[in-house]
Amino acid sequence: ILQSPAVKMHPVLLVSLWLLAASPTSSISQKPTGSPGREQGWGQDTAAWGVWVCRCPTATPRLQYLLEPLHTAVHTQRGATATLPCVLRALPRNYRVKWSKVEPTNYGENVIIITNGLYHKNYGPLSPRVRLRHSHRYDASLTITDVALEDEGRYRCQLVNGLEDESVSLTLHLEGVVFPYQPSNGRYRFNYHDAKRACEQQDARLATYQQLYKAWMEGLDWCNAGWLLDGTVHYPIINSREPCGGRLLLPGIRSYGPKDKQRDRFDAFCFTSALQGEVYFIRGHLSFKEAGQACRNHGAAIAKVGQLYSAWKFLGLDRCDGGWLADGSVRYPITTPRQRCGGLPEPGVRSFGFPSKELRTYGTYCFVGT
Repeated sequence: ILQSPAVKMHPVLLVSLWLLAASPTSSISQKPTGSPGREQGWGQDTAAWGVWVCRCPTATPRLQYLLEPLHTAVHTQRGATATLPCVLRALPRNYRVKWSKVEPTNYGENVIIITNGLYHKNYGPLSPRVRLRHSHRYDASLTITDVALEDEGRYRCQLVNGLEDESVSLTLHLEGVVFPYQPSNGRYRFNYHDAKRACEQQDARLATYQQLYKAWMEGLDWCNAGWLLDGTVHYPIINSREPCGGRLLLPGIRSYGPKDKQRDRFDAFCFTSALQGEVYFIRGHLSFKEAGQACRNHGAAIAKVGQLYSAWKFLGLDRCDGGWLADGSVRYPITTPRQRCGGLPEPGVRSFGFPSKELRTYGTYCFVGT
């Protein structure tokens, strides 16, 4: 940089000019006053000169062939049919459209279907339940029939066209309910794989963080930490208290972060959605074995924990009677809280824990599919 002998330039200005010349893709901004720290998006390379470089993300490239969807989230329930929109504005030559699902446990992508507009091929476990909507020749939307719990997540519609590949991402959300779960031998007994299996045995699956967060916003307050689908461990707190992180912490999702899936032991947070059937109560003084037989006598099966939660959430099941469930626990669903039914002010599924299976005190909840 050349200077006139009559002009003196301040070192900061020199550095600023050098940065502008050397970093054409960065923008320069003055950091707010206060102690320097690593805020997201800010670097400290030039902190000594009082100049901060914002390594701002580049703008998402404008889509050339794919239309941006009006809504990137599709809401549905288990058993329903859902369509994820993907529409082309023009048809390039020699193109393909590839649908894939992003897996939260390893962030890999599983291919679902590939089409060139005339022919298509399905892949993977979703293959029997997916098809292209094809309402017109520009329509590459994906339709999923008989939506299952594991279908929730992020999907990608990618136009493969040589150097001009582009894609849109959409999220399939299932309406449902999150419930904490622990085995009969006490809390903190599950490693990750035990927790995953336990939820599946109760007509549910491990919840995602987004599902736990939504449940917390709707009132879930639970002081025992539990596994989530991505292998992290959390617990939701609404009423701050000493045993649950302390009184000084604000309400929120307490996090232990990722844990060892084999060695570490916690409870589980399970997620289930709408029922394809009915849960009903049989009154009586039944042992656990007699409860199962009573359901079978009616052409049904003893209900699972997830099925009882689903009937409470979606069908408004409300009974003040404790009943056996398939895991050997005794619970009852309350949608209208009242003093003689547990005395708690919030709706929920109440639990008597895991009494002796020989005890003849309770009825049973049965499930019959449709």
